Amino acid sequence: MIQFSNVSLMRGSKVLLRDANAVVYPGHKAGLIGANGCGKSTLFALIRGELHTEQGDFHIPKNWQIVSVAQETPAVERSALDYVIDGDKQYRKLQSQLAVAEQAHNGEQIAHLHGSLEQVGAYDIDARAAIILAGLGFANGVMKNSVSSFSGGWRMRLNLAQALLCHSDLLLLDEPTNHLDLDAVIWLEKWLQRYTGTLMLISHDKSFLDSTVNEIISVESQQLISYTGNYDAYEKQRAERLRLQSLQYSKQQDQIAHLESFINRFGAKASKAKQAQSRVKQLAKMETLLPVMAASEFSFEFFTPPKLPNPLIKMEQVKVGYGDTIVLEKLHLNLVPGSRIGLLGKNGAGKSTLIKLLAGEKSPMEGLYETSSGLRIGYFAQHQLEFLRGDDSPIAHIQRLDKKATEQSLRDYLGGFGFRGDNALSKVAPMSGGEKARLVLALTVYQKPNLLLLDEPTNHLDLDMRHALNIALQGFEGAMVLVSHDRFLLTSVCDDFYLVDSKQVQAFDGDLDDYKDWILKGDNSGDKGTNTEGDKSNVKPDRKNIKRLEAKFRQATKPLRKAIEQYEKSMADAHKKLQIVEGQLSDTEIYSAENKPQLKQILAEQAKLKSCLEESEMQWLEVQEQMEIKQQEFEQEIID
Repeated sequence: MIQFSNVSLMRGSKVLLRDANAVVYPGHKAGLIGANGCGKSTLFALIRGELHTEQGDFHIPKNWQIVSVAQETPAVERSALDYVIDGDKQYRKLQSQLAVAEQAHNGEQIAHLHGSLEQVGAYDIDARAAIILAGLGFANGVMKNSVSSFSGGWRMRLNLAQALLCHSDLLLLDEPTNHLDLDAVIWLEKWLQRYTGTLMLISHDKSFLDSTVNEIISVESQQLISYTGNYDAYEKQRAERLRLQSLQYSKQQDQIAHLESFINRFGAKASKAKQAQSRVKQLAKMETLLPVMAASEFSFEFFTPPKLPNPLIKMEQVKVGYGDTIVLEKLHLNLVPGSRIGLLGKNGAGKSTLIKLLAGEKSPMEGLYETSSGLRIGYFAQHQLEFLRGDDSPIAHIQRLDKKATEQSLRDYLGGFGFRGDNALSKVAPMSGGEKARLVLALTVYQKPNLLLLDEPTNHLDLDMRHALNIALQGFEGAMVLVSHDRFLLTSVCDDFYLVDSKQVQAFDGDLDDYKDWILKGDNSGDKGTNTEGDKSNVKPDRKNIKRLEAKFRQATKPLRKAIEQYEKSMADAHKKLQIVEGQLSDTEIYSAENKPQLKQILAEQAKLKSCLEESEMQWLEVQEQMEIKQQEFEQEIID
């Protein structure tokens, strides 16, 4: 197992983890989450042996083979397929040794090496590599193309393919969906669900985490906090933990105020001096609890557009493409205020081409294409990060849009996007991808668009910023067209889905679950006949069978649900009684000599109630974990 014991980590002078503890058991799939810059990638570097702890112990089995995704791809002339196979160092080594043995006509060594090659899966490695490449969006015709012919995003897919091909005891994936489209994300989910090793996954994609992990490790306040279950279960458990923490913090503040009041009132009186000093020591020993910081640091909203003409864009029989290549044709689409469209479709079908047409970066080859005179486009795409001025600050970028605005108003605005204090004045060049994406979003929002075009806006954004964007988009009054692999965002903000396929753009009759079925039935992964369970995922479960399973699940979990209710009631009763007891303790008269017997009785009652509360909380958590396991088993039974 992987074990972190009182681990402290630093990057430069910044403390990332302090006395952190966590355990990941063999075969578990753990999602590592937290705000950008909190230390997730640094933790991966520790696991890979690239750095050491400042203090504490880190343990991982010595014989484990650790595989992660390379961050750089050399522009080599080897084919994509060969490059992916090169990632299996053991296979390439054995292959090289076999060539030497064959040249030396060493029959015994040749036989031995053939056995070793069979063990590492050498005889189907080309097929496995091709299946992985197809699943990640590479067409059969391009697998023989040189690595140097692919763009940066596609090269990152090649690195991911290398990692998936290699045998591993521990697979480390750091934001693997950033350079993938929705189809590839769905395929990767399916692959990871079948993966039998230990997985540690950094991701800010809620739906992806829900589908792939059974445990969440959250970096919070320089600590590693473990939660059982997927991301949905984490949200429920964390909400309850924060509620209890908030109550505990509130109680401690009352206790501190009471102690300080006693010290201030009686510290100078000789008769009470000893008791006052005792309370000073008690106050000094008290472990300070932090207030619950559940609120996000990001908060913004879209301005009301100056005009909302209807329609914003009208197109009929439009054809668009590159040179003589037609990408989309017979386009018929009207965008009106309130349109909230999510674009679906396989990689290369033309989603980004449509976005570029709407943004004015592409011109129609033929057909009717009309725009309103009051049209104001807000366009976000990943390539726009490259056009930010590296030597300028965020506030300088905004000032170019509005020279009349005061510096304070611009600072207030940028604060909603996480650029506070000196961050608003720092240079853009050394910023992370997430910070640059936030700045481009800030520039987009500031222009008060009535048509919003978003092409993968959540790449590099952490969960808090994704949540803020989600909330802001729900209040947007104009029209919106969205391309994203983030299914949570698509589901939350889109009213209609359009499928881009076979050079056509048509309304999609269904939701994202239906689209997932469409993708898997289309079998665009090229993984035909390799997974006996694949056919099951393409068949919708029988409703009668689902109802039967639901009834069986309700009956099986009835004792657990009843126990949860009882423990919740017990906790609520203990809280109420504690409030009464602590109210009695806040009365200074209770500390007089004549009330000493009553004080002892109240303090004993307080200790008893705290013990009861703690026991109920522990039992509640234990039963909740059992319930989560039952829920996962039930969901798997439906899938099977």
